[in-house]
Amino acid sequence: MYGVEDPAVEEAVRTYVKLMRASRSVQARIEPALAARGLTPTQLGVLEALLHKGAMTHRELGRKVLTSAANMTDVVDKLERRELVRRVRDRADRRAVRVELTEAGRALIEHLFPRHAADIARAMAGLPVGELRALGDLLRRLGAAETESD
Repeated sequence: MYGVEDPAVEEAVRTYVKLMRASRSVQARIEPALAARGLTPTQLGVLEALLHKGAMTHRELGRKVLTSAANMTDVVDKLERRELVRRVRDRADRRAVRVELTEAGRALIEHLFPRHAADIARAMAGLPVGELRALGDLLRRLGAAETESD
């Protein structure tokens, strides 16, 4: 299969394809609700990160939502134009700029996040809680293995 003789490589490719298909399937079920609310998944991720972690730099946000610095600038620009976030100079280090929620941004994400979480739960309802937990543990290990090999 795939012109590869190594069974471990074959299984890795099969599993990767299944992982990507499952991810796209879940995204396809939750993204329309986000779009109807005027947000992209990355924008929602930024608002959620700021709600739960507080003000962050562009770099910190990029790491949290797994996007590039250039894309993060664009995402924050769009959220700032909608008056959902603002950029502020860090008081301890005036060279640093932090992004924080505005009152409107906080109100939106506090209202939206529980609904988004419910949408995710519905999209993943094909697995019982124990299997979701096991899958989460496996994915965490897979992600940790990636960072260890870098």
